[in-house]
Amino acid sequence: MQPDYIFETSWEVCNRVGGIYAVLSTRAASMQAEHPDKVFFFGPDFGDHSDIFFKEDKKLLKDWLQIFKSSIRLQPIVRGFAEIRNLQIPVRVGRWKVPGEPIAILLKFDALWPRKNEIYGWAWDKFRVQSHAAYGDYDESCLFGYAAGMVMESLYQWIMKNEKLKIKNKPEVCAHANEWQTAFSIFYLQDYCPEIATLFTTHATSIGRSIAGNGKPLYDYFEAYNGDQMAQELNMVSKHSVEKQAAHHADCFTTVSYITARECKQLLDKEVDIETPNGFEPTYVPQGKDFDRKRAEAREALRKVAGEQLGGVVPENALFVCISGRQEWKNKGIDVFASAMDKLAQMIYHSPLPNQQPMDKPEVVAFVMIPYLDRAPVRNGNVSIIYVPYYLDGHDPLFGKTYYDLLIGMDVTVFPSYYEPWGYTPLESCAFHVPTITTSLAGFGEWAARQKERYGVIVIDRNDSNYNEVAEHVAEDVLRFARLSPEETARARKEAAAIARKADWKHFFKYYRKAYEIALKKRTNRINELINPRLL
Repeated sequence: MQPDYIFETSWEVCNRVGGIYAVLSTRAASMQAEHPDKVFFFGPDFGDHSDIFFKEDKKLLKDWLQIFKSSIRLQPIVRGFAEIRNLQIPVRVGRWKVPGEPIAILLKFDALWPRKNEIYGWAWDKFRVQSHAAYGDYDESCLFGYAAGMVMESLYQWIMKNEKLKIKNKPEVCAHANEWQTAFSIFYLQDYCPEIATLFTTHATSIGRSIAGNGKPLYDYFEAYNGDQMAQELNMVSKHSVEKQAAHHADCFTTVSYITARECKQLLDKEVDIETPNGFEPTYVPQGKDFDRKRAEAREALRKVAGEQLGGVVPENALFVCISGRQEWKNKGIDVFASAMDKLAQMIYHSPLPNQQPMDKPEVVAFVMIPYLDRAPVRNGNVSIIYVPYYLDGHDPLFGKTYYDLLIGMDVTVFPSYYEPWGYTPLESCAFHVPTITTSLAGFGEWAARQKERYGVIVIDRNDSNYNEVAEHVAEDVLRFARLSPEETARARKEAAAIARKADWKHFFKYYRKAYEIALKKRTNRINELINPRLL
């Protein structure tokens, strides 16, 4: 069983915030190839910001849009409980400006704010979601998810009644919600439109990330943690509750790696139905002479900015190293990276090799590409650190280039993560033929360690108590890369690219096909149980 239509929602549809944007935007091409224009991505509408990634097309779904905009409303917020009022959910239809150019539907959810308490009461009554302790971004996320469910229901009903289908049977539809921010769409659909099969993916459990981010030892005492208890202690009750209930109620529950699947079982009391590892779309990577040109341009830009920041000329053979991602000092291993660069400087200064050659004293320039992490450049013996505190979308004041336009010029990347359910950054690095250093606590690192290409991806064993050893290993590995011969460098770059090819979406999308099948079968059983409770 496979869906004829796929509805997928995330807070990061046409809204680049973190790694989930990369997951969805790169997977879109594979989805479009199998379901041309039968894939609909639903995201929040942030106006001009959304238009960076979104191109409106008023001809797309024109008939549905007219019906949707003219309808008084879709459903009472709580059937038989709330007064039916006019409710406007402004939507725009267009294309997501990524490979495959899937249809995207952006929506505003402001009209739901006055009904927030009714919605939360309904969520408690139906699904035992504890919203009473909500704060911060919980409200807008849940209201967006609920609104997305409303729009999905409307589109589903229109497809059922008006689409000229080339299939004999009733079309199958799957709705896929990513992360707790969109979980209310699952609750809405299961209550008001149970014919749609639902999937929920947690890319990282909120409570696991919180435990790690608060400096608690996540791994040494892992089997002793109780998710509900820790949610109380860390003031994460509502987010944990909505995520846990979505995991238990969705027709198919997935996560991105073995590491996080283990976390879900322990902290959410729910085993995943299937692991869906994150792939990469190779069309993002230039080929042939275009690749060489892009790499040369990137290296020239890196040398220029490094020279300006450090007040001197950077040699052409300098080793360019980088770390990137969200500003999570411990979880992303930024602390380890900083320590490793200090250790590297000491190694270069104090430990010359016999019969020194020029590259025995390499010049290393490390770029910390972390948005909002703004510090002065640091120069120590032959190691310099330059902070790039911007989202690299091509409009930053330092480079004016995208992250991928600069990544291609690196010699090695370092992502010594402590908490990393998958790890898109090391995979992106490999895709651009850049060797990378990561850890066994990253889902990608755990996967890469099982592959035979060990020269392009260095996976360092990490646990709760070996911080200094990890920093030492990173420093040694970076120094080793600096001293590789041209032939060894070429081999490392070749093997990095080979690892990325194994993680191509054409290989990993099969896990989603299985997830859709699981969801559709579970949906059928769920509806049968609703119709005939005796089947229980």
